[in-house]
Amino acid sequence: MQAMPHQKITDAKCNFKLMQANLFSFNIINKISQNSALVFSFKGRNIFVLLVIAVFFTSCDSSRVFEENKVIENQVWNNKNKIVFYVNIDDTISPHNFYINVRNATDYPFSNLFLFMETRYPQGTYSKDTLECVLADNTGKWLGDGSGDIWDNQILFRKNFKFKRKGKHVFSLEQAMRLENLPQILDIGIRVEKSIK
Repeated sequence: MQAMPHQKITDAKCNFKLMQANLFSFNIINKISQNSALVFSFKGRNIFVLLVIAVFFTSCDSSRVFEENKVIENQVWNNKNKIVFYVNIDDTISPHNFYINVRNATDYPFSNLFLFMETRYPQGTYSKDTLECVLADNTGKWLGDGSGDIWDNQILFRKNFKFKRKGKHVFSLEQAMRLENLPQILDIGIRVEKSIK
């Protein structure tokens, strides 16, 4: 099975909104605390700032249905170690996108990552897929977002598909790189989001 093309996700607009929200909230706090009748405690200020940031963060990622990343212990992924995600689906009408999240170190020895994915459906049936996550181009340049020795990729696996049944879906990921212990994979995860037309 051939994996879908790599797709880089950027959140620049959301990050800008968060910065604006942060500055806005601090300005409000400073003005209120100048009034002797209304003095916030330090704890109260923190709660207010967190609430404002949470509201803006949620509005920036309103399409997200599920996202979770799990740390690979000791940065070595054993081929018997299944990474499992439990996703409750309640919408069978809207189209969805499904992504695989991969965080790797620059010392990762390959340009790609093959995975086995098993999906267990609410009615008890299951399916298996083999997919390839491309992490570097033909020249060896890492793809995705990088910071120092760490690189993050969000790779589109399925686009504009609809879930057939409501209920709990279980997604299991295993590394399929023909090595018993695969080094320098730091995190692995999935993201399910509603497709925005």
